[in-house]
Parts: sequence; structure tokens; C-alpha cells
Amino acid sequence: MTSAIIALAVALVMGIATIGPGLGQGTAAAKAMEGMARQPEVAGELRTTLIIALAFMEALTIYGLLIAFMLLLRM
Repeated sequence: MTSAIIALAVALVMGIATIGPGLGQGTAAAKAMEGMARQPEVAGELRTTLIIALAFMEALTIYGLLIAFMLLLRM
């Protein structure tokens, strides 16, 4: 019973940890492309800022993966 609860917790952690950053990354990329289309002269600045922001968002997913692995080790 305990291992089933841990497996469910792992699935929930991974699901929640990927949905939030995935939606955020999609929105950020769409807005950056919109900004680049509107003002092509700042495309380089926007691209750099976007890459940094995407790295921070992806870190949230990696933290979720680490928590999932820690839960799996408790099985």
C-alpha cells in the first residue's frame, strides 16, 4: 500500500512540475516572438533575456524531477 501511494505521489509531482513551467515557457516564447516581430532592432536583447528566463523556468522542472527521484528511493 505504501509503495502505491509513493508511486502516485511521484506521478503527481512530475505532472505538476512539468505543466507549470511548460505553460510558462510557451507563453514567454510567444510573447518574445511577438516583441521581436514588433521591434526587430531589440531582437538580440529579447533573445538573451528569453534564454535566461527559460533556464530559470526549466530549473523548476528539474527540481520536480529530483523530488520524484527522492520519493522513488523511499520505495
